Amino acid sequence: MTVLDREAFKRTVVVPALKVKKEIVHHVLKSLKQSVLQRPGLKRVVEDPEDEDSRFVILDPHKVPEFSLGEAKQQVLRQLSVHPEVCRYQLELSYENFKSEEILRAVLPQGQEVTSGFSRVGHIAHLNLRDHQLPYRHLIGQVIMDKNPGITCVVNKTNIIDSTYRNFEMEVLAGENNLVTKVKENNISYELDFSKVYWNPRLSTEHGRIVELLRAGDVLFDVFAGVGPFAIPAAKRSCRVFANDLNPDSYSWLLHNCRLNKVDTKVRAFNMDGRDFLRGPVREELSKELPLLKEEQKTAFHVVMNLPALAVEFLDVFRHLLVGEPCSPAALPTVHCYGFSKHSDPARDIQERAEAALGTSLAGCCSTVLVRNVAPNKEMLCLSFQIPADVLYKRPCPDEGQTFQILESQSHQCPAATVTNKGISKGLRYPMQNTLQQTEISAEDQALQQETGKFRPYALVAKRIPPRSAALYVPSKARQASLALTQSFDSDY
Repeated sequence: MTVLDREAFKRTVVVPALKVKKEIVHHVLKSLKQSVLQRPGLKRVVEDPEDEDSRFVILDPHKVPEFSLGEAKQQVLRQLSVHPEVCRYQLELSYENFKSEEILRAVLPQGQEVTSGFSRVGHIAHLNLRDHQLPYRHLIGQVIMDKNPGITCVVNKTNIIDSTYRNFEMEVLAGENNLVTKVKENNISYELDFSKVYWNPRLSTEHGRIVELLRAGDVLFDVFAGVGPFAIPAAKRSCRVFANDLNPDSYSWLLHNCRLNKVDTKVRAFNMDGRDFLRGPVREELSKELPLLKEEQKTAFHVVMNLPALAVEFLDVFRHLLVGEPCSPAALPTVHCYGFSKHSDPARDIQERAEAALGTSLAGCCSTVLVRNVAPNKEMLCLSFQIPADVLYKRPCPDEGQTFQILESQSHQCPAATVTNKGISKGLRYPMQNTLQQTEISAEDQALQQETGKFRPYALVAKRIPPRSAALYVPSKARQASLALTQSFDSDY
């Protein structure tokens, strides 16, 4: 059957029943609670057409085999002055009285896997049917809609989630073609177009877990914010929130939901690539706020990266994201990075991948939470850690073409030149000890650089080559000057 025929489910069955006086029906139901028939749309107590003072209590044939009650239940009935004899009652059944699993098992080919589970997003039921179920998809969709009050649209995902915008193509199997819906999660309402944005009701617990980590005054950077399931609850807790999503539809619904929940003044929303968001607004805010924090201040900075398919690959952005002296260890931002793993040890797998992206070990300073099982042998996890200071910060270094000015303690000065990442040019005054004589860059050295693209230690100095190593490559005329410059750099760092 590929088209649902509701009339095919009409039938008459014989079930066990007890005849009792209507005055004690309530006591009988309470005493035989586990044995009473419970099916959709069926009354457990029906009138006796031959005796208006009596009622039939319908029993479950699976719980009362062979139309006989056990000795213990018979004794209970005798105490209520009820004759324990079980009678046979003809019961009329229809489509409304069957559960969705029973209907699908009856209409699908024998041995066919029965699918009755789905994700509910407002009035929408979202199915993930397997290939062998697709010929029966409209029938399955109709049954799901019939048996779940409030469901007015059933859809089936027709391809994998697109990693760019985190949405997927879908087919409407039954009901109205209306995919704009309203959902409620953790007492907060969201509106969204399910066909254009990402929403997963199975992440409700995880959203709540992260939000519970936040305190009033904390700062949250949500790199892949979607329609706001992290950002809006955080704003409700009086946090300052920077929320970003590349998907323009997600960005629009994020703004809408901020207004809907009256937190639009507490959330700064962005429609950018995740890397640009980290290198732009996140870097700007951290550079401004971290140096101002005092030891007694409790403000915490959290970065949420909920894009499990790709988020780990974005972690390299944190390498030398900031320039300057590191803040106190307690103020370092905490990252919550989500990822998928098919590894036999998923926690170790995601940690090693994060360490590779960051270029440092996280051993002993990170935690991993199993969020959910996505598919057989595929887990979704959350890795949380504070960004190490030596990863996040880069000490100030000269930019290309920057001129170093020095003040000599005495009148000795050296010829001007410039150090760039390509070699030597004019414009730099080397910081030299006041006992040195004037040195010159030989024509031979300049010719070597132009011909080979290599340069001698004048540029190596800017890369902090150890003095002894640098000296091996220095022409004798400039050796002392280069050593002094190298030592000056080393003492600064």
